[in-house]
Amino acid sequence: MSQRLTIALDAMGGDHAPEMVVAGADIARERHPEVRFLLFGDAGRIEPLLNQRPSLKAVAEVRHTTDAVAGDAKPSVALRAGRQSSMRLAIDAVAKGEAACVVSAGNTGALMAMAKFVLKTLPGIDRPAIASFFPTQRGESVMLDLGANTECSPDNLVQFAQMGAIFARTVLGLVEPTIGVLNIGSEDVKGNEVVKAAAARLREMPLPGRFHGFVEGNDIGAGTVDVIVTDGFTGNVALKTAEGTAKLFSEFLRRTFESSWLAKIGYVLARGAFKRLKARIDPRRYNGAMFLGLRGVCVKSHGGTDAVGFANAIAVAVNLAANSFNERIKEEMQRVANANPLPDTKAAAV
Repeated sequence: MSQRLTIALDAMGGDHAPEMVVAGADIARERHPEVRFLLFGDAGRIEPLLNQRPSLKAVAEVRHTTDAVAGDAKPSVALRAGRQSSMRLAIDAVAKGEAACVVSAGNTGALMAMAKFVLKTLPGIDRPAIASFFPTQRGESVMLDLGANTECSPDNLVQFAQMGAIFARTVLGLVEPTIGVLNIGSEDVKGNEVVKAAAARLREMPLPGRFHGFVEGNDIGAGTVDVIVTDGFTGNVALKTAEGTAKLFSEFLRRTFESSWLAKIGYVLARGAFKRLKARIDPRRYNGAMFLGLRGVCVKSHGGTDAVGFANAIAVAVNLAANSFNERIKEEMQRVANANPLPDTKAAAV
């Protein structure tokens, strides 16, 4: 890159902020030397942490505010009362063109409400969606929506499919990602009218990938498709179920190897393999959910993550901004609109 990419950070967002945010930014600085940071938050707490990291301090600027969005704040309240919060000011920096993207580990609902209000949605997008990665048997897949929209129309799911495919192409480097709609069965006759209508549309329209059809819950881990499309209610349940299952598996494994001296010896002999397994399913590796469909790059980090996880969320933001992700969405939506114009429902109603 010919010039530095500026990242706005909500330095007060997250369970372990600002220490985790500053440490994560320092890791990201080592990985992405072309990046500089705007840190929004309490300068009295942030600057001493930067003083301990001279290399980060050289590429960072602190914008002071004592206001922060509480983790349990209602989105509507945060939107009205949080205009001077670290989260809102970081988003404002993107809207003003001072930063290419924003990363926050703060309140998800508040972040979505503020980002949608300030940045607005892209042309052709009715609702933004939360997208993130899932580890699979074949590598990684993208799933959306993960909680922004509990109820969706067929048009919403179609838009999610388009954005998810572009996300897979941009971040995962897939030339022709496969797309599936999450359903209770793979047969065309199964599912509610929303998923049936969305699938019918996706079969007929040009896509930045290939439509596979319906997929089921067990297809997520199997990696049957590269992009899994669903409403936010179902997606969030699937995400939390996967996270809980991973923790359960890890706990069972720990108890098994502590059950006897022979089991402990077995662990010692297989320690290298288990370290590789741990790294493969480490949730920090997949940290960083993108709010797709906004007129600006906004990435949500898990609130309870550590510095390594936050650095990975920053990496997602850098990748999307550096590859002009939003421009690709706009181009693709325009291409589809030109090739497959939709009827003017408002005119028809009149």
